[in-house]
Amino acid sequence: MRLSVRLDGGLCRRWHLRLIERILRRPGLSVSLDASPGPGALPANAALLFRLESLLRRLPGTGPSQPIPRAGLDAVAGPATGAPDLILDLCGDAEAPAGVPVWRLAYDGVCGEAALLAALLAGTAPVVSLTDGVRVVASGRVGTEARGVMLTAFEDALVRTTSLILAALAGSGPCLSPEGGPARAPPPASFTALDLAARAVRTCTRIAGRRLQSLVTRAPHWRVGWRALSGPDLIDLRAHPETGWHTLPDDGLRFYADPFPIADAAGTVLFVEDYSHALQKGVISAVRFGPAGPLGTPVPVLEARHHLSYPFVFAAAGAHWMVPESGATGTLDLYRATAFPGGWVREATLIAGLNASDPTLLCHGGRWWLFATVRDDGEQDGPFAAWGSYSDSLHLWSAPDFRGPWTPHPKNPVLIDIAAARSAGRIVERNGTLFRPVQDCRSSYGEALGLARIQRLDDDGYAQSVEMILRPGPRFPGTGLHTLNRSPAFEFIDGAGRVRRCVRASP
Repeated sequence: MRLSVRLDGGLCRRWHLRLIERILRRPGLSVSLDASPGPGALPANAALLFRLESLLRRLPGTGPSQPIPRAGLDAVAGPATGAPDLILDLCGDAEAPAGVPVWRLAYDGVCGEAALLAALLAGTAPVVSLTDGVRVVASGRVGTEARGVMLTAFEDALVRTTSLILAALAGSGPCLSPEGGPARAPPPASFTALDLAARAVRTCTRIAGRRLQSLVTRAPHWRVGWRALSGPDLIDLRAHPETGWHTLPDDGLRFYADPFPIADAAGTVLFVEDYSHALQKGVISAVRFGPAGPLGTPVPVLEARHHLSYPFVFAAAGAHWMVPESGATGTLDLYRATAFPGGWVREATLIAGLNASDPTLLCHGGRWWLFATVRDDGEQDGPFAAWGSYSDSLHLWSAPDFRGPWTPHPKNPVLIDIAAARSAGRIVERNGTLFRPVQDCRSSYGEALGLARIQRLDDDGYAQSVEMILRPGPRFPGTGLHTLNRSPAFEFIDGAGRVRRCVRASP
């Protein structure tokens, strides 16, 4: 297939080059460029904003938005030879010969990079879409873990835009469900010198404020909430229980998060991420629960040189197993307990070469499925490994056995949505329906907990619809909520907040 890429040759960027290079890896595809000046470019003072942020926040200058010479693109894309089979329009003004389809890239329904920056400045999580004039070819709600830093947010969105385009060209472009929201025209992405100065002042004030605040508080400081189950659980209630939650105590020097309970013959054992503020590193700890609650404090049961979190623990084949998150290693590893709840030994590497978050396994229909969000779609060692959200791109794998071999879903990423892609606990079957806890990270990481009904899960596709979003409140105060799990006797959530450095919680 002959693909023509329409972009503004007045400002070629590194992401354009990387997109074309990755397209050319596909067999049977050739690429030509239409790089005359075009609409939708960033205003000139956007570069000043980005330089300002780079200086104040000490950001690297090697990201996907960095300008490159036009010659860099010409070196990899061939000359146009006849009419293309498809035009990929990144500007919004491509004119196609009769019968040649055009896929137009837009952010919240508006073409051009200015629309992306405008959406980010307006504080929204923009919906990126490819349309052919009749239908939506692919769409997704892109996100970032750095909402207040326009350069990082802009570059994270460019990385995920690349993911969306590549998936669409492979014939498997993800699409948001109708509740993804209508397209909306963002405000103009223009700002004056006074706007830049005001933003610089706000940025400096925010950085100074956070540094001062870090002297007296630790944040985020997650905490685990628990309650004994004697009636409906959160999936049935769709709200915080009237009785509220008990808090698993910590010493203020560490926090507990990602609660995963499992039942054995003696009752319930709770596994948590045990994060040391001083070491800035997590281990997996466990504590047994009696009828009245925890019997002591969590004790480390699995440690590694790297950070560990999200201890997805399950029982199968006569043993207890765990697949924790270990994104820094680029692997998802399977551990087996030799002296439950401790004695964990690494049994196998399930998946390698990906920076994957919150791996969640499900046995359904005689097969095993693995859910995880992936930062840059298999480019962990590529030039943009340090960009892209951890939370907006859902990938699936399947296997005949939980030990593998695991096969990636042919339509990965099956969902791009910062509001509902990242897992937040075990998938639960209720009356024949699968419910998937998800993280809503539109405003910040782990901001709210969603409950998604899985509508389709097979080799041909995946679909879900979010039916409930739960936020912190009077019955569980804080600034975030991002895990939901239960055992037969107890239910658990977690939430974020702050803790004073000079105060320790009671054991």
